[in-house]
Amino acid sequence: MTGSGNKFSVRRCLTFASGLVECLCFAGAVFGWASLVFVIKEEGYFSSLCSNTTGVNGTQILDCSAQDEQFSLIFTIASFMNNFFTLPNGFLFDHFGTMVSRFVAIFLYTTGTLMVAFSSAVLADLLFPALSLLSVGGILFLITNMQVGNLFGSHRSTIITLYNGAFDSSSALFFVIKVLHEAGVSLRASFLFLSTCSVAHILRTVFLMPRKFIPYPLPDRYTYGITCGESKTMSADVATKDPDNTAAEETPLTKDAPVEKEKTFLECLLSRFFVFHTLWLSVMQLRHYLFIGTLNPMLQRLTAGETSLVSQYTNAFAITQMCGVLCAPWNGLIMDRHKGKPRAAGETEQEADLRATVLSLFLTSLQCVLFSVCASTPYLSLQYLTFVLQVLNRSFLYGGNAAFISVAFPSRHFGKLYGLVMSLSAVFCLLQYPCFTLVKGVLDGDPLYVNIGLTLLSLLAFIHPLSVYLHCRRVASQRAKSGAISDST
Repeated sequence: MTGSGNKFSVRRCLTFASGLVECLCFAGAVFGWASLVFVIKEEGYFSSLCSNTTGVNGTQILDCSAQDEQFSLIFTIASFMNNFFTLPNGFLFDHFGTMVSRFVAIFLYTTGTLMVAFSSAVLADLLFPALSLLSVGGILFLITNMQVGNLFGSHRSTIITLYNGAFDSSSALFFVIKVLHEAGVSLRASFLFLSTCSVAHILRTVFLMPRKFIPYPLPDRYTYGITCGESKTMSADVATKDPDNTAAEETPLTKDAPVEKEKTFLECLLSRFFVFHTLWLSVMQLRHYLFIGTLNPMLQRLTAGETSLVSQYTNAFAITQMCGVLCAPWNGLIMDRHKGKPRAAGETEQEADLRATVLSLFLTSLQCVLFSVCASTPYLSLQYLTFVLQVLNRSFLYGGNAAFISVAFPSRHFGKLYGLVMSLSAVFCLLQYPCFTLVKGVLDGDPLYVNIGLTLLSLLAFIHPLSVYLHCRRVASQRAKSGAISDST
């Protein structure tokens, strides 16, 4: 029995480590778009859209605004697909399990890498489907990996947060490709190598992941993946053969969640929390997506087109993205700071958790405003601070998004509500393309007024923490009155 336990422990650690590598090196690569744009510009993608125009002093200059518009459109579509397909990806995972979902993810991701590998200046339009496939395949990798936290009991939330941070940091993949390109490695060679990595994804799916799901809490003698000998009968199917284990597999995200008087899905959908939370996520996500999608032309403008400086700042941005995996757990520590402390008389655990989210929501909103102000300031050296605030805010944003939904709503609706929030925010973020077109057209390349508008829009994010705070105050007041009435009787 000890030998079997040791084998499970080793497999569990391998599953965790390989999942972290998968999220860190592949899942969110599309958000390193700024680094890839630098490479494909040098390769001449959409260069036919550039034209000679007469400058202010009568000199001939090369106007590539139409080229930048195409690159912005590619990222807009890919980022939309990343969020919008969270909902159907969630249903795919719920209905068909891990193995089927991961094979779909591998197919999409590999097809995307092959499309980029065989694209060229002549076949530049291949980037449109390629980046979208990388985006959808990548988010499906993340969805199937988050259940790995179920293997580690009390550290479950930490691992889920860490995987989300690794997803953010994986945008550094395109930075590595940029550095390799500068060292003489072709874009095709880099993406062909990424395509061959699908073999590792397949092996991990078969040997280190369950066929269906990892239950929480884990049943006794639970194993998963392809096993040998007697333990084979106790593989991932054990949860479906044992009624007790089936119940365990269907246990909600929070074990102590009340089962009576739960809100229906429609009630959750129409609640003030859901509306304000969707607004909170949408306005900040729009700011981030527009910043990433327009980073290259912004740097071109601030450096007066000096290629070496654009490359230097693009590298700095990509390096800061690697720190997402380090920033992500901080938000979890803020939200869990009340754990282990005595609660107020009559206060439930759910109410305490909800109260703890107020500071997290407020800090995330404040970070976004500071980030937006720095990004709106046309001072080149200040962009280093902008990059730091951007990665910190993005890490807080997505970790806080999942954490708030799991606290504020019944656990059995988590998947549907999480997918729906991400899908609705994706529709809202389609505004980034008209914003970019406005800058390139009417505003003649000067994004100042759009940046001011987005900064003011970011202030709407403070409505959400204020609403949660007032709700908690109202509940505490009602609880105090009830206690006073009970004492008087």
